[in-house]
Amino acid sequence: MKAAALQGFRLAVLVAIAVTIRAHHIRLRVEGDTPITLEEVRAVFPQAATLQPDAGERAGIFVSDATGQPLGYVLRTAPISDSIIGYRGWTDSLVAFDPALKVVGVRIRSSQDTRDHVGDIVDDRFFLKKTWTGKSWDEVAAKSPEEAGIEGVSGASMTSLAMAEGIMQRLRAADSALAVRPPPLTFRAADYGLIAVIVAACFLAFTGTYGRQWLRRGFQILVIAYIGFLTGTLLAQSLIVGWAQSGIPWRSAPGLVLLLAAALAVPWATRKPLYCQQLCPHGAAQELLSRIVPRRWRITLRPDFARGLRWLPALLLALVVAISILLLPIDLAHLEPFDAYLVKSAGVATIAIAIVGLVASAFVPMAYCHYGCPTGALLEFLRSHGSADRFGRRDVAALLLLALAVVLSWRYHAIHAWMIAG
Repeated sequence: MKAAALQGFRLAVLVAIAVTIRAHHIRLRVEGDTPITLEEVRAVFPQAATLQPDAGERAGIFVSDATGQPLGYVLRTAPISDSIIGYRGWTDSLVAFDPALKVVGVRIRSSQDTRDHVGDIVDDRFFLKKTWTGKSWDEVAAKSPEEAGIEGVSGASMTSLAMAEGIMQRLRAADSALAVRPPPLTFRAADYGLIAVIVAACFLAFTGTYGRQWLRRGFQILVIAYIGFLTGTLLAQSLIVGWAQSGIPWRSAPGLVLLLAAALAVPWATRKPLYCQQLCPHGAAQELLSRIVPRRWRITLRPDFARGLRWLPALLLALVVAISILLLPIDLAHLEPFDAYLVKSAGVATIAIAIVGLVASAFVPMAYCHYGCPTGALLEFLRSHGSADRFGRRDVAALLLLALAVVLSWRYHAIHAWMIAG
């Protein structure tokens, strides 16, 4: 029971990190760099107590009172309105709807136009109320300002009409996104091939290849050729983080989704490191290389040095969390060697890591797997070790990663402002 509880804890921590990254990504997509505040919303909904970002295509915010009862829905027009210039700049507006999606209020959040023009609009109660209040989402989105008969505010006609156009385009953009139908579940030849390789890997993992080394070597060559160079469907932090942020493409890439599911579920439930031992092309290449080079080339690392190196994958995972939360301009693919198998599109950093890892494995068997692979460290974290398993350093490290994700998400705007100021 203790081992099962520990495995449940580890899965929960991993899910919590993924959920934190996902929620943060949704929040940034909805709020941008200038999030809608509760104070702003209370100007329209005085009883507003909580704001919940909408993960759907409307990309607005649900407003509720202290008891959880829905009060309405609000959205900002930026960044759609950023390209719509009034007298001299853009205007970001707040549009508030009741639960039936009828407009109950419009406010100017910020504007690059002149203070006088913005002030004229704020003082014009007819434009902000009569023009919009009571109209449904569909009514506003259906027409242009000219077709709706909207007249500009006297003295600020360009600014007010640009504001109206920004509101209408923002709603139309959401409608266009909502109209896009999800792709049908599609299995391609590559998916069937990948599923066949996964099934074969499971067979080898549970039956072993003792006395049949030719079978293991042949399967490793198949993995390198098919998963590595032919399909390029390697698991990597860039893939896992991308799916955490944007959703899992199980309809368009079912084979790859099954690969990740098997890589997580099999070691978690059965103690078998399926992906790392059977399905990773880079791991297979390292093992084959270590079999080819003379044994006299091998180097034994000092124990203290080896222990220090084993922290590198965990530190890389911390860097991955920081990059994904803070949106740092660093390609996650450049932290690992796996994109090097996509030769035509591989970056220099990725190729360099792949080459260094392979060369190192000639002297220290499976060097990259043991001392440099963040994806392998993540899969190893989930792997069960049976009844002898105990809460240990990897669990503490996982909790620290979760804490890092939560803190960076919570303080994102302050950190972002500090980075810009610096």
